[in-house]
Amino acid sequence: MTEFLPQRILVVDDDHVYRERLARSFRESGHEVRAAEDAVSGVRVAREFSPQAAVLDLRMPGDGLECLRQLKDEHPDIRAVILTGYGSIATAIEAVRAGAVDYLTKPADAEQILPVLLGSASVPAGTEIHQPPSLERLEWEHIQRVLHDHGGNVSRAADALGLHRRSLQRKLQKYPPAH
Repeated sequence: MTEFLPQRILVVDDDHVYRERLARSFRESGHEVRAAEDAVSGVRVAREFSPQAAVLDLRMPGDGLECLRQLKDEHPDIRAVILTGYGSIATAIEAVRAGAVDYLTKPADAEQILPVLLGSASVPAGTEIHQPPSLERLEWEHIQRVLHDHGGNVSRAADALGLHRRSLQRKLQKYPPAH
């Protein structure tokens, strides 16, 4: 199995448990890691730490894309991956335009993130390459986000989605599609 060259990796995510799990996994893989809980802290830590790579949550206090833009301004060679629980094509495109090397849906683990974060030349033999989520999965996640934004009110969510309430209820009764 090919080993990765040790890197300085910044992990910025407001989910404490997830952030610490990723940081620990990266450390166990031989990398030097710093973590932050929001975009402002992430930029501050990056100024002191000069990371070579970063893993950023999209939806966190301070906005993951804005954090990415600031990191790229101050560290143009940094390789960054954006993580989100709510994937969409529009935000994936925006993340790549802002300088991300990829856009992964949570809960991605270190084994999925490292090959993408460190570049295809560093991918160990036998490692599964990230597959983007299916359109059905993206639709499901979008519906879940809109439903959450409307406090679980199916009628209001259906209106926001431009669907009939019964159509939305049928979609919600289905199991979430596989990635």
